[in-house]
Amino acid sequence: MIHVLDPQTVGQIAAGEVIERPLSVVKELVENSVDAGATRVAVSLEEGGTSLIEVADDGGGIEPEYLALAARRHATSKLSQAVDLESISTLGFRGEGLASIAAVAQLEIVSRIPESDVGTRVTAHAEDVSAVEKAAAPVGTIVRARDLFGNVPVRREYLKSPTAELTRISGWLSTFALAYPNVTFSLRHDGKELFVMPAVRDEQARLAMVFGKSVAETLIPIDGEPARSMHGTLSGFISSPGNDRSDRRMQLLFVNGRLLRSTLLAGAWSAGYATFAMTGRQPYGVLFLQLPPDQVDPNIHPTKSDVRLRYGHQVADTVKRAIAVTLRNHAARRFGDAVTVSAAPESIDASLAHLQTLFERVPADDPAETGAQSGLRVLAQIDRTYILASDGSALVLVDQHAAHERIAYERIVAAATAATPPAEPLLVPFTFELTAERVAALERVLEPLRESGLEIEPFGDRSYRIVATPAGYGARAFDIAGFLDDLTEQPKERDVRERVWASLACHSVTRAGERLDMPEMSTLVDRLQICENPMHCPHGRPTIVRLEPSAIARLFKR
Repeated sequence: MIHVLDPQTVGQIAAGEVIERPLSVVKELVENSVDAGATRVAVSLEEGGTSLIEVADDGGGIEPEYLALAARRHATSKLSQAVDLESISTLGFRGEGLASIAAVAQLEIVSRIPESDVGTRVTAHAEDVSAVEKAAAPVGTIVRARDLFGNVPVRREYLKSPTAELTRISGWLSTFALAYPNVTFSLRHDGKELFVMPAVRDEQARLAMVFGKSVAETLIPIDGEPARSMHGTLSGFISSPGNDRSDRRMQLLFVNGRLLRSTLLAGAWSAGYATFAMTGRQPYGVLFLQLPPDQVDPNIHPTKSDVRLRYGHQVADTVKRAIAVTLRNHAARRFGDAVTVSAAPESIDASLAHLQTLFERVPADDPAETGAQSGLRVLAQIDRTYILASDGSALVLVDQHAAHERIAYERIVAAATAATPPAEPLLVPFTFELTAERVAALERVLEPLRESGLEIEPFGDRSYRIVATPAGYGARAFDIAGFLDDLTEQPKERDVRERVWASLACHSVTRAGERLDMPEMSTLVDRLQICENPMHCPHGRPTIVRLEPSAIARLFKR
């Protein structure tokens, strides 16, 4: 038998979608405060929010004649007809928040508009809404939710401890505050003040409050130049290479002021950091996307924790390019700080011509003449792995494998994107056999390999042969087994071509433990100088470490 549900049951079903835990209540009320133009939002809790949640603001308040209506389902001041859903510019819009809270808690609303000398008060629970009465109140709105889930005890059983629920609320509120630096946010629990975030001029000033001072210092501002191709603006801060986490939880995203799940643009983060982050590590930071309201649909999730973008692919591509450009510019600045260099040559061809001259001119046993291009004096090779050099003011260590890997990677990328990738045919093709699993791995990447100049063709059952290698690497032994293993271990979110090119570079260059003479080391440093990202190999490891005199002095207890 089909029948219409009673209003109380309907209200609890709706509340079950919107109100999951105390944090859901705080989120709805704080967003309403921001929509009301508040410059101060104070959150007070008791027992993790299960006994009491109070949110007070100094916003525009609610007119007395509308106060009782505010607690009704689908009553809202933020849209009036269906067409308004296509251009939502506020955080709230459905008119379900207060009604859903009233369905599972004792709700009290006290509000006063600036034009009035006295405030008004109303209470609501389930479908019952009291009459409006006068009450003393400051300008703004105070909403209290008591005894959360008191009428739905089974829901309380699924809540965590008060401390755990408080941690959720504290984390969300402090993160949400990043997008609203002009608003003061505070949090109290059981009568004790936990934090106050005073209003500041911009997002950057609030970073230290949220991330901590030491972490905030590792964040670099997004270069907004790539965002010009997008109908909107992109700003934010991302972690510098070498500063990362084991998970994505601190990859924060705001779209039109709405804090969303990081999965929306998770792929853009990974692609932007493709050759800057270590395998298995995740960057962090905060991105602010401001898009025209008609390009954002927030009406796809009951808790409004996700949105749908009309031009999602273009936005993700813009974010990826902005992150990559920011990291490249940052790497160039860091290289300039780490190594005293002369002006970069006008072209790679000119640089290679210089390097050829250097090979012919510099004797292998004359360190005084090395480093002409970079300003570094190459001193020695340490453990057949690191190049020790100095610019006269500090010691510089260069990882010979990571540096050569970066140089090779950028040459391979340049060749792969050219019309005719340069390849060197082998006089004697290199033949090898693979297991069935490795055959499948190789078949998936044959085309990107061919684009980069490594030509591999079948040569019998599970047998292949290399007939050509990228220009400049034909004489080197190629570790095909290690290459395929490296591909298997790479994070799958990275573009397959980038993975192939990074692995190809890794397995076709100078290795740790390989002896280099002075001209080779000097050439390596010079070539590194003209790379787009001279500070990291394609897998994110650093290529250069600078040891300042102050650090050396500490070693000598000076």
